[in-house]
Amino acid sequence: MGGELLPPGEAGPDDVVLAWDGADVVAVRLPQLADSLDRILAAMEREKGKSLAELDRKAKQEVVRVLEARGAFSVRHGVETVASALGVSRFTVYNYLNREKGTS
Repeated sequence: MGGELLPPGEAGPDDVVLAWDGADVVAVRLPQLADSLDRILAAMEREKGKSLAELDRKAKQEVVRVLEARGAFSVRHGVETVASALGVSRFTVYNYLNREKGTS
C-alpha cells in the first residue's frame, strides 16, 4: 500500500495514530490516492511485461475493469491518468467503463 510509519509525535492531521493499552505507539501516513493509482499502474505494467499503451484493445478493457474494481476512477483525474497510461483518450476510457456497465 505504500504507507509510512512515524513516531506518534510527528503525526499530521491526515495520519492515523495507533494506540496500544491507551498509549500512542505509532503513526501511519498513508499515500495520497493519486500516488496509489500511479503505483497500481506501474504494477500492472510489470505484470503485463510491457507498457499499458502497448496492450491490445481487449487487454486495455481488462485493465480498466480491474482499475474500476479497485476504485481508481474515484480519484481526482483518475480517468485522465488511466487514459494517459493506456495511450487512449478519456472518451475511450469512458466507453470502456460504459461498456462494462452495459454487460453487468
